[in-house]
Amino acid sequence: MKKLFILTMAVALSYCVEAQIKTPSASTSAKVMQTIGLTDVTVEYSRPSMKGRKIFSADGLVPYGKLWRTGANQATKITFSDDVTVGGLKLSAGSYAITTLPTGASWMVNFYSHDATSWSSYSEKKPAASVKASPRSINDAVETFRISFENITDTSGDLTIAWENTVVPVKIGVDVDERVMKNIEQVLAGPTPGDYYNAATYYHTSGKDLMKALELVQKATKVDKPKFWQVRREALILADMGKFAEAIKAADKSMQLATVAGNDDYVKMNKESIAAWAMKK
Repeated sequence: MKKLFILTMAVALSYCVEAQIKTPSASTSAKVMQTIGLTDVTVEYSRPSMKGRKIFSADGLVPYGKLWRTGANQATKITFSDDVTVGGLKLSAGSYAITTLPTGASWMVNFYSHDATSWSSYSEKKPAASVKASPRSINDAVETFRISFENITDTSGDLTIAWENTVVPVKIGVDVDERVMKNIEQVLAGPTPGDYYNAATYYHTSGKDLMKALELVQKATKVDKPKFWQVRREALILADMGKFAEAIKAADKSMQLATVAGNDDYVKMNKESIAAWAMKK
């Protein structure tokens, strides 16, 4: 009986240790995403509140002249899906940690390659870009720290830091013209071999017109460097059309290409097909 009591107490104590009481965070987590032009920009950060405290001043919660995490808890993280500019400085696509150095006259906004969640780990690192920004005062106080996007156009938008009676904008620029022109050129140049292959595969696997499937797939394979899987599809279509001699020739070519590419699966499949089709010629 005593052993049973001890075991019961041990289980109960184990449960108490593992159980955690959850309460609201003093600084809630937030995530905001904005598309600027064709580029997605995402910010993940924590939002402390004023709670009657003085924020930006020499003796405030965020003292002038001292590096600030720009939020609370973990490092504030911003991610760009494409290359951008911040304040006119180039940043490659990827994720960055943000810190700021506020003063009454200007702010320095720093972007570091993101490699840690702890904001203090960036205090001794060299930023990928540091942008000088001009704060402006607003009449209506922002109770809870906020990062948002304003003044969105096709080629730019402002990353806006706001708390208390201070707003700090940092301009983000994106290259829309180069991407659009490249896309236009690709579309106007016509379908790619991959497009023809996908269309041929659909025609073939869905039981549609085999002649059309062959016509499409050969637009993908009759190029300088066809892909082994595309030539394999041509062989399969030819075989289904009863053109076994041509199918074997295509399968042999696919097998050679697969050998060079180091794809043993396609080598094996083509060998087996050639052996089966040779018996039907």
